[in-house]
Amino acid sequence: MSCALPVSDRPLWSQAITWLILGFIFYALPWSVFAAEPTTLMRIQGSNTIGAKLGPALISGLFQSQGFSNVRIVPAGAENEQLVQAEDQLGRTLQVSVAAHGSGTGFVGLQDGSADLAASSRPIKDSEASALQNLGDLKGADAEQVIAIDGLAIIVNPQNPLVSLTTEQLAKAFSGEVRDWSQLGGAPGAITIYARDDKSGTYDTFKELVLAAHDKSLAPTAKRFESSDQLSDLVSQDPGGIGFIGLPYVRQSKALAIADGNSQPMPPSTTLIATEDYPLSRRLFLYNPPGTPNEWVKSLVQFAHSPAGQAIVEKNGFIAQTVQAVNVQANTTMPADYRQLADEAQRLSVNFRFQEGSATLDNKAQRDIERVLDYLKRHDKLSHKVVLVGFGDPKNDPERAALLSKLRAMAVRRDLSKGGVIFREITGMGEQMPVAANSGDEGRMKNRRVEVWVY
Repeated sequence: MSCALPVSDRPLWSQAITWLILGFIFYALPWSVFAAEPTTLMRIQGSNTIGAKLGPALISGLFQSQGFSNVRIVPAGAENEQLVQAEDQLGRTLQVSVAAHGSGTGFVGLQDGSADLAASSRPIKDSEASALQNLGDLKGADAEQVIAIDGLAIIVNPQNPLVSLTTEQLAKAFSGEVRDWSQLGGAPGAITIYARDDKSGTYDTFKELVLAAHDKSLAPTAKRFESSDQLSDLVSQDPGGIGFIGLPYVRQSKALAIADGNSQPMPPSTTLIATEDYPLSRRLFLYNPPGTPNEWVKSLVQFAHSPAGQAIVEKNGFIAQTVQAVNVQANTTMPADYRQLADEAQRLSVNFRFQEGSATLDNKAQRDIERVLDYLKRHDKLSHKVVLVGFGDPKNDPERAALLSKLRAMAVRRDLSKGGVIFREITGMGEQMPVAANSGDEGRMKNRRVEVWVY
């Protein structure tokens, strides 16, 4: 039989020791033991390219900018799902959930209410925008947020002797029409195809830029993956492997230079992807319903566009939209005027592009106007230091092509002039120096561009 006394029947000194011990335990344990369940601030669904690393990194940066402590990224209990958690100044645990199962799932999440923000590595499709029209115009500047530029790298085993391929050769290889490396100019050996899964925006982009552009479909024998890291690692270990992947996931594999149409082979370099000249460059998006009442959604979007957010983009291996001046190596394939420009001036790491079938700047270009103005002001280049060079796609009349390309440059001039820029020269080069094939709408849109050069 126990002889222990109730606390109230013990001597006062014994009761005091008991309460001291209980008090020590209470204050020594972390506050989270006694805290309520974490408060979920927002739910992000969509692209694995964004959700695997970049999305959580941006959320962590936002939390830190708000002065939150103990910021950490933890598994959410399912593959490719994570929680970004932190404690606010009152000790409450706050979190954002990130589910990275492919771009298409983000738009489904917006539609069924399971997501507050969609992450996508491709533009929203017309069918998706139509299904979400009750939330507002998801294609508008208030909803479509370009947070980074990425390039689809075509990767092979490091010992593969090939250095470049055309998009047509890629289409034949990934469709299974070409089955041996010797047919592509490489060493004999069977080609093994590695591809992202059907829900992936990376796959959607590859399908549009490579397969559909050449009327091909992915071979049924392709090995499919939801994880970018896993795909890349397997290609790097397979002498016959070839795959496509977002730029930060090249890892131990070898990336090839790519040519499209009449363009020169281009490696997935930082500058060529930043200007979107690289044939397989793409934009990474956040889509937020316009007028969303969720202030954390608005805060994350603003943070992603900020210099601090773009620094995180760069740190995670993607291409930031920070404007920089770069030297361009002149060569004999360039028109004489352009070659002189390359010798004397520097090109800014941004191209202005336009909405489909319109002379209106697209959503990214509208933000780039502010970025370019900021660069010109900080470097004292507002007066007679800027040259705009317009390009376009082929027309029956070369003079008409040159005129239209100059008119595009004039459209950019109009918006930059509002910021006080006085230009040195504005010119149009028509269909010269294409960066993509003109056989499809996507290629023609890429060729309709305006470059910015500074003296």
